Amino acid sequence: MNAVLKNNLPWILLIILTFVWGSSFILMKRALQTFSAAELGTLRMVFASGAMLPFALKGFKKITKKQWFYLALFALLGNVLPAYLFAEAQTHIDSSLAGILNALTPIFVLVVGLLFYHLKVKPLNVVGLLMGLVGAIAIIYSSGTGDMKVHFGYASLIFLATIMYSFNINIVKYKLQDIDPVKISIYGFSLMFVPLVIVLFTFTPITQTLQNEEAVKALIYPAFLGIVCSAGAIMVFNTVIKLTSTIFASLVTYLIPVVALILGILDGETITVWSIVWVVFIIIGVMLANKKV
Repeated sequence: MNAVLKNNLPWILLIILTFVWGSSFILMKRALQTFSAAELGTLRMVFASGAMLPFALKGFKKITKKQWFYLALFALLGNVLPAYLFAEAQTHIDSSLAGILNALTPIFVLVVGLLFYHLKVKPLNVVGLLMGLVGAIAIIYSSGTGDMKVHFGYASLIFLATIMYSFNINIVKYKLQDIDPVKISIYGFSLMFVPLVIVLFTFTPITQTLQNEEAVKALIYPAFLGIVCSAGAIMVFNTVIKLTSTIFASLVTYLIPVVALILGILDGETITVWSIVWVVFIIIGVMLANKKV
């Protein structure tokens, strides 16, 4: 490999990851013009788990019963349930706001670690946590139109998804530390394939939806979201962690809202000056919440 490319590979992968994950919110917005939230969430995970399944078959026998339990939790909390929550939330809130609120994940990682895993924190971490939460509430309020109760209600679905991500990260760290991070993704996703296919064809009207030719064409959105933004992106993320560190990889958390915000503006979403101020406020809060002091 070219020396320059090798030295800059982590940054190249990080930038790719930022655009892939940052664009996922606008892609969900596009997909929801054709599919219901339930259809989109299920389709996305079917494509993701289907892409991982061929890589997992040979290693299934090596997984213990205890590991299966935590792999199932990893799949549900880190992928399946958030896919439904984000899809449902974006039926009522802008893609840019969804991308911004997703940045709260590291803050909830701190909260979950503090409450359930005896994580030690410093006063500066608590200040960052509070800044992030205040910024989130402010940006939800400043971007809201119409019924504010409904607006906050759907935004809270993203809060719930980020809390699930937080539990998921701690599960990977404390319960699945004896499995390679890439294999965790492969096994976790593929474990859900059969149940998700059953859900898709039993509990969603997907067969009726796909009778529309435009819906068949629109499958490109959940396919890209599943294969690239979910399955592929997690593989890239784990590679970045292996090449560098979790601190370097966490930079993506600060960059995703920027991409989501820019794409939202380009798509005609209303972004106020105060919204940008609160985005900066949230990012500073996240940085302080995760600062080692």
